[in-house]
Amino acid sequence: MNRRVNCAGLLVDARLVTLVDDEMLPGTGISPVDFWSAFSAIVDDFSPQNAALLQTRDRLQGEIDDWYRQRRGQAIDKSAYKAFLTRIGYLVPDAGTCQVTTEGVDDEITSMAGPQLVVPVNNPRYALNAANARWGSLFDALYGSDVISNDNGATAGTAYNPVRGKAVIAYAMTFLDRVVPLDKGSHHNVSAYGVVDGSLQARLADGHISQLINQDQFVGYNDAPAAPTAVLVRHNNLHVDIQINQGQLTGRENAAGVCDLVIEAALTTIQDCEDSVAAVDAEEKVEVYRHWLGLMKGDLVARFSKGGQSVERQLNSDRHYVAPDGMPFSLHGRSLMLVRNVGHHMTNPAIVSHKGTEIFEGIMDAMMTVAIALHDLQKSDGHCNSRTGSVYVVKPKMHGPEEVAFTVRLFEAVENALGLVRNTIKIGIMDEERRTTVNLKECIRAAAERVIFINTGFLDRTGDEIHTAMEAGPMVPKGEMKQAAWFEAYEDWNVDVGLACDLPGRAQIGKGMWAMPDEMAAMMEAKIAHPKAGATTAWVPSPTAATLHALHYHEVDVFAEQRKLKMRSPANLDNILTPPVAAGVNWQSEVIERELDNNCQGILGYVVRWIDQGVGCSKVPDVNHIGLMEDRATLRISSQHIANWLYHQVVTESQVMASLTRMAEVVDRQNAGDPDYQTVAPDCSGYAFEAARQLIFDGRNSPNGYTEPLLHQERLHLKASL
Repeated sequence: MNRRVNCAGLLVDARLVTLVDDEMLPGTGISPVDFWSAFSAIVDDFSPQNAALLQTRDRLQGEIDDWYRQRRGQAIDKSAYKAFLTRIGYLVPDAGTCQVTTEGVDDEITSMAGPQLVVPVNNPRYALNAANARWGSLFDALYGSDVISNDNGATAGTAYNPVRGKAVIAYAMTFLDRVVPLDKGSHHNVSAYGVVDGSLQARLADGHISQLINQDQFVGYNDAPAAPTAVLVRHNNLHVDIQINQGQLTGRENAAGVCDLVIEAALTTIQDCEDSVAAVDAEEKVEVYRHWLGLMKGDLVARFSKGGQSVERQLNSDRHYVAPDGMPFSLHGRSLMLVRNVGHHMTNPAIVSHKGTEIFEGIMDAMMTVAIALHDLQKSDGHCNSRTGSVYVVKPKMHGPEEVAFTVRLFEAVENALGLVRNTIKIGIMDEERRTTVNLKECIRAAAERVIFINTGFLDRTGDEIHTAMEAGPMVPKGEMKQAAWFEAYEDWNVDVGLACDLPGRAQIGKGMWAMPDEMAAMMEAKIAHPKAGATTAWVPSPTAATLHALHYHEVDVFAEQRKLKMRSPANLDNILTPPVAAGVNWQSEVIERELDNNCQGILGYVVRWIDQGVGCSKVPDVNHIGLMEDRATLRISSQHIANWLYHQVVTESQVMASLTRMAEVVDRQNAGDPDYQTVAPDCSGYAFEAARQLIFDGRNSPNGYTEPLLHQERLHLKASL
């Protein structure tokens, strides 16, 4: 065990003390003595409240379990069910009109709509890639993805394929025609762009001069007006930088010399300390905090090898242009960064209280991540994140308004401890737990001065749906979950409540992740549904996906959609409270085995990297070898689903073990090229396999079906064994 230091009564791992005292606090104006003293007082004040909230969760779940058990096999009386949930305090009364009043919020959240990345902050390369994904090359995104098909000789290979390049150019010019159309002709036929008397002109191949139908869309350029190297246009408050260089391959193949469209893409990025991160002790928490510190200071550097070359990556600078009136101006070069803290239910051995118990990790994250953000708040220039003086903290896995109110009180205490103005810390509410969904308006009310974000998260939300209604009966197969009554109502309800609480102009309404990073053509077909649903942002798995998904926000004016959606009838709460219980278990054995294998393979494919390598989020091949982005949310739904089928005797323990054993061999083959991979088969006795087994067989008894406690336990066992 590493040495601990007594800091105002807290027994803190020496590595964390070194980080705080020597790296975090210098330059903030806060001394270590004052920091630890204030933090210790917060731990003393808030730990009992935190523990009480978790006890309330357990009490409510126990009462819901009893209610379902007493009515098993009976049709559910929805009115009686709502009355019961209200009586036990699960469903709280609607207190009437609620209006968000958050102030001091950056434009990326208040007046812009676009993609959002979520990235593990403990990986500096990924963290920087995401922060820099504010701008992305459309030509690269198209050329390297399946959005451009391989038909008619347009295959992508190791060398540049001019046939594919021309298909990319054609796609890009068609996009320009849709979002910044010319008054005559097409961008396909432009031979030169120029700026004349502050207006953008396009010379067509036939010699005619064309202009933008809406000249206000032309907002800037670079270099000589008669021969600009960049033309900046804007549509739906998003920018597109038309890059011009006939010296480049693509520029030579375009009459106007257009070599790329640089798209304003990931407006916001969640730097994640939670679901996509494996951080079980002080060693790993220090890594998480150190990289967040580098992002807030602006000096984080990632060095790695790519294609046999040594690469160094850091935060992008701002982008500079000349306005049509000849005045210089700049655009933010980086994504606005939010930080996701862990939930209220986790503890971490990095700090032990004077009572000898691990402190709640959510309290630790709040103090540490906000103290780190002081470096950004105190900047006068450089790589500034928030230009309005805010710190954006996304808070996951809160259960109802009581827990949101607790978070607000915690943030206010942190502000007082760090000398910050009240409401500096803004809150993103993850609508991923059933008790939050059904009380969403009251959750927003509890944080009305701070909320900048609500979003839906299908996977965690489904995991909680299964666990909450575990006693109700066997659940439908996972593939049918999105057709269940609760799902569409849940997605609509989130938007309806957000609009009713006047979030537009002050806060984002978000939608969940596209989980298949290699399936970009399918994403372009499906994910336009998110802006059409009134979501100002939606999660994407990569910078490439962000660049492509950004096109959807040019196609759809989200704020106009929100104004229309505000007129519709709100979603039905009865549907949200209807669990996805199967009408009858009449599935063929092949269907059951396929479902079981799919779940077991997904669980094993994820935990082998989490436990053995400390990788919290990665692209994991599914049972059909399609790469899926997996994190603890996907693990939660898969493990809870099998636990439910076990409990209701859809499958037996021997069937589950047989599937796990079969899938261990599949996972081993899928990871055969990874030199760091530890094989699971044939003995199936390692820490990772044990974690997978316990997640399933103990899933019914796991509080709220969460996977983190067991994952942490097994990774700590592994680290201790080494």
